[in-house]
Amino acid sequence: MADLRCDLAGIRSPNPFWLASAPPTDKEYNVRRALEAGWGGVVWKTLGEDPPVVNVSSRYGAIGFEGRRMSGLNNIELISDRPLATNLAEIKAVKRDYPDRAIIVSLMVPCEEDRWKAILPLVEETGADGLELNFGCPHGMSERNMGAAVGQVPEYVEMVTRWVKQNTRMPVIVKLTPNVTNIVVPGQAARRGGADAVSLINTIQSVTGVNLDLMAPEPTVDGKGTHGGYCGPAVKPVALRMIGDIARDPTMGGIPISGIGGISNWRDAAEFLAMGSTSLQVCTAAMHYGFRIVEDMISGLSNWMDEKGYARISEVTGRAVPNYVPWNQLNMKFRTIAAIDQDLCIKCGLCHIACEDTSHQSIAKLRVDGARRYEVIEDECVGCNLCALVCPVSGCIEMKPQPTDGVLTWPDHPANPLRRAVEDAQ
Repeated sequence: MADLRCDLAGIRSPNPFWLASAPPTDKEYNVRRALEAGWGGVVWKTLGEDPPVVNVSSRYGAIGFEGRRMSGLNNIELISDRPLATNLAEIKAVKRDYPDRAIIVSLMVPCEEDRWKAILPLVEETGADGLELNFGCPHGMSERNMGAAVGQVPEYVEMVTRWVKQNTRMPVIVKLTPNVTNIVVPGQAARRGGADAVSLINTIQSVTGVNLDLMAPEPTVDGKGTHGGYCGPAVKPVALRMIGDIARDPTMGGIPISGIGGISNWRDAAEFLAMGSTSLQVCTAAMHYGFRIVEDMISGLSNWMDEKGYARISEVTGRAVPNYVPWNQLNMKFRTIAAIDQDLCIKCGLCHIACEDTSHQSIAKLRVDGARRYEVIEDECVGCNLCALVCPVSGCIEMKPQPTDGVLTWPDHPANPLRRAVEDAQ
């Protein structure tokens, strides 16, 4: 059996699956149920100072896609609205009873050093394994100059991270906001401040829909709405890109990453690990299907690792990063051509319509013995994959690589004006 034990900057857990800081980790009752179900750890819902915040009703909106509920989840909920002392007492009790699990405390207080110094000893006394600094919340708290309002300013990220590192013995994870142009910039700031790890992505600013009767964004609160934080399977592509950007950037020094953003099954987990994650944080999938979804994630990931010959998590982490490159490093001589399996083809014509109307007119519509038939015009096919993506039959259209005559990247391409300028100068 594959060894799923996880070590993120000294924070250890029996498996890499942690519940993210969110409603499922808001109190002891939920957390105990999660740990009993098999989660390797939890990031407690973000704590702040007393008096606690006041949340509104309603709080969630969602996007469904092709019959799947909650493909994307939007929330306007704030940090924990329970007293700080209550949360701390519950954290201490949970850590006492589950010493082998990772218990991380998410924190958010205003950008004043004394206020950070005041809360840190209280958290340390719980025996928790680490801290996560919430620099990502894109709504409510950002209007109070916290959350994403800090995460979007690299100088603030570095400053607060340094304050915390100077005043605690606990490992510090900095949670990055995706609501920036370049995720590496705040990542570099976190590293300069001394962060032991980073976690990403936090939620994306969004409005998931408009109630056309109330004429207000959803979810509505007494006839009005606001932007919230978007998460769930719909944000997975954004998360993978940003995690890969952090993992491959040499200035980040290989900083450990806790991956977040739409992880719903073992395959998602494997992809996040391959793109550089060490631990994996999950929220929406647990809210959708319940805590026992972790059983499928654990068994699926373990079986896949056994099949591929990976003995431990560290052998998967970052495996795809060397192959995640800028566009100009791709081989421009590589070519694929679509091939249609006529035995599987149901003659729906969707490939032909998509290619004819919006691509390269490389799928011919024919009549053979009175029956419809679709064939690829190989000389016209550019290998864009569109036909394979729209085909409703799995495996019917295959993109077949063609013999490759060497490698040619854009820096070396004769049409590159920079290359020509260098050659002219020589």
